[in-house]
Amino acid sequence: MLHQFTEKVKESLENGSFIKITLSNFLNNENQTLKKILIRKTIIKREENLTFVYRNKTNDITKNYTLDEGIKVIITFLTKENQEGFFNQAILFTTDFDLHLKNISKKPSIFSQKPTQKQAISTSHDKQKKRAIQTKDKKGNSKSYLQALKITDPTGKVYKNAQDKYKQINQYIEILSILLKQLPSEKPLQITDMGAGKGYLTFALHDYLKNNLKLKVNTVGVEFRKDLVELCNEIAVASNFENLSFVEGTIEDYQIKKEDKTNILIALHACDTATDDAIFKGIEADAELIVVAPCCHKQIRREIEKGRKELQNQLSPLTNYGIFLERQAEMLTDTMRCLLLNCCGYQTKAVQFISDTHTPKNVLLIATKKTSFLEEDMKAKHLKEFEQLKSFFGIEKHYLEQLILK
Repeated sequence: MLHQFTEKVKESLENGSFIKITLSNFLNNENQTLKKILIRKTIIKREENLTFVYRNKTNDITKNYTLDEGIKVIITFLTKENQEGFFNQAILFTTDFDLHLKNISKKPSIFSQKPTQKQAISTSHDKQKKRAIQTKDKKGNSKSYLQALKITDPTGKVYKNAQDKYKQINQYIEILSILLKQLPSEKPLQITDMGAGKGYLTFALHDYLKNNLKLKVNTVGVEFRKDLVELCNEIAVASNFENLSFVEGTIEDYQIKKEDKTNILIALHACDTATDDAIFKGIEADAELIVVAPCCHKQIRREIEKGRKELQNQLSPLTNYGIFLERQAEMLTDTMRCLLLNCCGYQTKAVQFISDTHTPKNVLLIATKKTSFLEEDMKAKHLKEFEQLKSFFGIEKHYLEQLILK
């Protein structure tokens, strides 16, 4: 009968009808604290598991097992020869039937009844949150741009190897959503995405503004790789995004037309000084919002390496180790960028826009245009802090500084 019970457990796990298992009436004279075990299926790190909740007299203990391990534990607890004790009753709940296994200690019996629950419960280990970018439109159809970018399959299910990218897209949109809602909505928003790449975030942002916030928006993605520009334009047309287009060009050379008032300038993972070029383009265009995710902070690192032989101070030991030098260069580069943006009338902040489990390049610099920041005393304060950092670390020049002063 135990074999029959476990076979039904395996079968329900395979066909998706499994709901839960309850083990009760624990028999063991030495251990009277364990009352029952509640078992459900969960998805942990994209793998199916069985989660056991050991319900004791004074507390609960939760343990996770693989499906095979979990079934072995169930068999152990339903075997009366088990030295640690066994459960005298078990119930398997499925969407098709409830299967009862009783009186294991004396005269075992097994029988099925009509299901008490006809819908499987969520298998998510964590509570699922509603994503800003849904994989389907209001009609229930999978969004074509997510399919084309290999994020989802035709049914709207996110591919396993695209889970991190999908989370990154949503976290990026969630962070920007509060800022975006504060922008004026009377006129169409003009967005310039520098170094758009394959357009994952460009498409998502345009989709969110157009379909979620119901805003009028014109989006231009700038990318120097011709094949990606052609691909993204094809996807934009297929997705009926009339005011989304991609143009071929570098961040440094691209000229934002003055008549096209850029409200938002974005540059995600533009390498080294390309991030500075993008920031400067935003400043030149008087953009209301500049959002960059810096990458490859080589320029300031070279400046530190060049000046450290002549300069010795309390932080000099940090520059003697490659990995610490790299991290110091990252923090210093981005701090100086923030100070320069402050000098140009922007309020700045730095946030982590996704866990470093998904990508190590996870810092987002957000600069919002604030008229109140244009006072000369504030500008002088930030400029003084900028110069102090240059002096302390022996930095001769910062690339963004040169762009602003030329």
